[in-house]
Amino acid sequence: MFKAFLLEKDEESGLARGQITELSDDQLPEGEVTVAVDFSTVNYKDGLCLSANGGGLVRNYPHVPGIDFAGTVEASSDDRYVPGDRVVLTGWRVGEVHWGGYAQKARVKADWLVPLPDGITAQQAMAVGTAGFTAMLAVMALEDHGLAPGRGPVLVTGAAGGVGSVACALLASLGYEVAGVTGRPETEEYLRDLGATQIVHRAEINETVKSPLERETWGGCVDAVGGEMLARVLGQMRYGASVAAVGLAGGAKLPASVIPFLLRGVNLLGIDSVMQPYDNRMRAWERVARDLPMDKLESMMQPAVLSDLPKLGEDILAGRVKGRVVVDVNG
Repeated sequence: MFKAFLLEKDEESGLARGQITELSDDQLPEGEVTVAVDFSTVNYKDGLCLSANGGGLVRNYPHVPGIDFAGTVEASSDDRYVPGDRVVLTGWRVGEVHWGGYAQKARVKADWLVPLPDGITAQQAMAVGTAGFTAMLAVMALEDHGLAPGRGPVLVTGAAGGVGSVACALLASLGYEVAGVTGRPETEEYLRDLGATQIVHRAEINETVKSPLERETWGGCVDAVGGEMLARVLGQMRYGASVAAVGLAGGAKLPASVIPFLLRGVNLLGIDSVMQPYDNRMRAWERVARDLPMDKLESMMQPAVLSDLPKLGEDILAGRVKGRVVVDVNG
C-alpha cells in the first residue's frame, strides 16, 4: 500500500474533491516503469486539475493529479531503466489524463521518463519542474535565434512566478541583463536576488497597443503572460529580436499588429514543454544542471506536503504563489 492524493467526483454535484488515501500497486495505471516518487511540485496546470471541475483537463475519476515527479525506478519491463535509476518526468499529459505524481508511487510509459542528470537531486529537479523546464526551453530557443549577452536587456514577464523565477536566475547566470515584470511590489527584492537588474511594473506595460512600434528596448523576452502585455512587448523588441511565449496568464487573445514582424523582423517563438522529444528534453535538463545556480534555486523553494495541495491549488490560480513549490510526497 502507498499514500496518494486522490480526486473523486461527487455524483450528485458533479464536482471533484481530493483527499489523501491509500492505494495498492494493482490500482496503478498501465506502464512499463514503476517509480518510487520522492518529490512533486505545483504548477498552474496542477491548480486547474485540483479545482472542483478539474479545469477541463481531468477526463476520468478517480484520479491522481501532479504533472511532474522525480524519484527512483522500482520496477521496469523496459531495458532502458533498471531499479535504482534516478528519473524525472514532466509533460505527456501525466497528471491530467494519466495518473501523476501526487503519490508515493507512479507507473508510466518508459518513453515519458528522462534520466536525472548528475549534479541535481530529486528535490532540486522538482524545484525546477515543468515551470523551470519550460524556462530552460525558452532560453534555449532564444539563443538558437541569435540571443547573446550584450544584445540588450532580456525582459521576463510574470517574473515572480514559477517560469519567470527560473528564467530570471538562468538568464542572469548566463550573463544577460534581466528586466523582470511584476505587479507585486513585495517581490521586487526577491527578483533582484535572482539576478534581475531592472524591475518593470506591470501597469507600465500591461495595456492595449497604442502604436505598433515603440522605442527598441528589449534584446529578447520570455513571456508567461500573453494577451495585451505580449502585444505591447512585440512593439518594443529590438530589430531581429525574439519573444519566447510560454504562457497565457493574461489571456489567450493577442491584440497585436503584424508591423513588428514585417518592419523589425521580430520573432514570436512558441514554447511547448508537454510533447518535447527525448533529445531536446535531455539537452534542457543537462543545461539546467549546468547553468542554473543551485543557491538561487534554493531561494525559490517553498516546501509542501500532500495535505497542503487543496490550498496551494487555489493559491497558484489566484497568483499568490511565489517561486517554486516542492511537494514531499512522503512527508
